[in-house]
Amino acid sequence: MIATFKPCQLAGNIDAPPSKSMAHRYLIGAALSKEVCVLSGIDYSEDILASIDCLKALGAKITIDGDNVRIEPQQFMQVENPVLECRESGSTLRFFIPLALCLGKTVTLRGSQRLLQRPLDIYEELCQQNGFIFEKTSDAVTVCGKLKSGEYKLKGDVSSQFITGLIFALIYLGEEALIEIIPPFESRSYINLIISALKSFGAEVEFIEEYKIKVSKSAMHSYSGRIEGDYSNAAFLDAFNYLDSEVIVGNLNSHSLQGDRVYKDYFKQISEGSPTLDISDCPDLGPVLFALAAMKNGAVFTGTERLKAKESDRGLAMHEELQKLGGGLIFGNNMITVPQQELQYSGTILSGHNDHRIVMAMSVVLTQTGGSIDGAEAIKKSYPGFFTDIKKLGAEVETI
Repeated sequence: MIATFKPCQLAGNIDAPPSKSMAHRYLIGAALSKEVCVLSGIDYSEDILASIDCLKALGAKITIDGDNVRIEPQQFMQVENPVLECRESGSTLRFFIPLALCLGKTVTLRGSQRLLQRPLDIYEELCQQNGFIFEKTSDAVTVCGKLKSGEYKLKGDVSSQFITGLIFALIYLGEEALIEIIPPFESRSYINLIISALKSFGAEVEFIEEYKIKVSKSAMHSYSGRIEGDYSNAAFLDAFNYLDSEVIVGNLNSHSLQGDRVYKDYFKQISEGSPTLDISDCPDLGPVLFALAAMKNGAVFTGTERLKAKESDRGLAMHEELQKLGGGLIFGNNMITVPQQELQYSGTILSGHNDHRIVMAMSVVLTQTGGSIDGAEAIKKSYPGFFTDIKKLGAEVETI
């Protein structure tokens, strides 16, 4: 799909879509509760559909009615040698591998080639240490093992998704366990999200020291509720306000634990000067921060190494697309500098790099310069209604 923009300003009220991060966690938490749960406010992005499919493959009965999802988990984890379709969702793959390792049966998790290129070393090492099977191909990983409760050590500077996945498995196993995180510890906020979500179902998970998480034997129970709005995707809507638009973004919990809440402070700093900002705890904000910095006063971003292991190499992808508009990025050691730049559309169609956040970030830019971006369908991964929503706000964009 190609999205073509004319220069425009936006105005109006819009609700942020439901949080993808929270939806993943609540859906799996509901399955672990062993009781019927109903979650509302679900947005059916490709990543969320992948997690729903995996829950079904593991035996949960799931019924979808509008934005409501009913989870009946009585048969969850009562299956023989399931195949889990993770599509392109890194969260889904990393959350479900430890659960698969609780079955003591062969489980295959399939996904796109790009997904299987993303790091899984922590799980591979865990399997080697315990004598489990871990076989990886270009589009699948097959595991077989019988994980036990106990004490585990995980690196804290790769992805919090590995820690979250292990917490899910330890909750399922139902005995007391400890996770020690080897510093540096990045994306701590995402661990706070899983602790908060599981608490809704009665699970007892807590930090007992700065780098130690205790998972207690818990009496899980049913929970039904609404998924809060997503700060990660709200950032793309709010960015227009720093480019002479007037957009009011609703459906955001001011007390949310989402780490990407920091975008509001970072946007303000970018609009007022040329700050140095650490994005190690909020890598999903990288593309929109780069876009805004390029069009405002420039900025320096540290903690950028993990951008290489996302749906695309996000630093490089943004550099290539900004170059087509007369700009670009400067790369250092775990650091990216974004100079202030005069961006102009020269007729070259931009690429979305099969990355939803690159498409949305460059869409923000194109509302200023005009132009087209190919591969715009990548938004379906996290925010399928993005173009519909910004059109409601007055964006002059056509998709074909």
